[in-house]
Amino acid sequence: MIRLGGHGLPVRSDDPYAFARAHKAFGYGAAYCPPVRMDNPQRIADIRKAFEMEGIPIAEVGIWRNLVASDEVTRKANRAYAAELLAIADEVGAKCAVTYIGTYLPDSDYAPDPRNFTEAAFDDCVSAARELIDTVKPKRTKLALEMMQYSLPDSVDNYRELIRAIDRPAFAAHVDPVNLVLTLRQYWNTGAIIRECFEKLGRWIVSCHAKDIVLNEYKIGVHLDEIIPGRGVLDYATYLSELDRLPDVPLMLEHLSDGDYAVARDHIFAVGDEIGVRFTARSL
Repeated sequence: MIRLGGHGLPVRSDDPYAFARAHKAFGYGAAYCPPVRMDNPQRIADIRKAFEMEGIPIAEVGIWRNLVASDEVTRKANRAYAAELLAIADEVGAKCAVTYIGTYLPDSDYAPDPRNFTEAAFDDCVSAARELIDTVKPKRTKLALEMMQYSLPDSVDNYRELIRAIDRPAFAAHVDPVNLVLTLRQYWNTGAIIRECFEKLGRWIVSCHAKDIVLNEYKIGVHLDEIIPGRGVLDYATYLSELDRLPDVPLMLEHLSDGDYAVARDHIFAVGDEIGVRFTARSL
């Protein structure tokens, strides 16, 4: 069974218990961690308990900071923030704390830069991940990097190389196949990318993102846009089939307007129905 999660809930509340119940009522079987900081241990405990009571695991704590920023002050601040969120993920029992590695381009978090794909960039990825894991020493959660077009890891094989080089049990894989669609050959055969992700990264995968991709035919050159699931070419039948083979790995919707989350949710449920895949906590 697959645990689908995301945002877009009709009920918004700072009360973790009401928030967890709203996830279940919306048909979600997984959740993003609500905002919290380490200086609020009572809220951390309430978040963990609230979602445990509903049987809904927290899939991700999002870090989203540039961990290789060229400016030393910024880099240190971002890594300190990342360490705090990795610790929070461990406290709430999240599947992972996830982030992009960042960029060397000044005054940016993840913009393209040729230095992002150098051997030095690979070494910095390894160093940053080790530093965070060795500082926090998480026992229940994992640190994962977002697959990105603009930085490492930018391919399945590169992700495996990072896993080997980082060499920490607390480092895991996060899957977002849309972010690996870089050419038209890949665009017209997204099922191959998805199968490669699960074949080569399967035992390390802790969470996945659900979105879609579409070719804008009216641009000069190749222009690919992220779009709501069901309106692009991502092979969701293959995606759900592969994901269903893994134990308890969440699939998280993202980057949508509030009203589109229900539309995307229903599309994914419909694809699951067609191929015989079931979802945890689905009862609308």
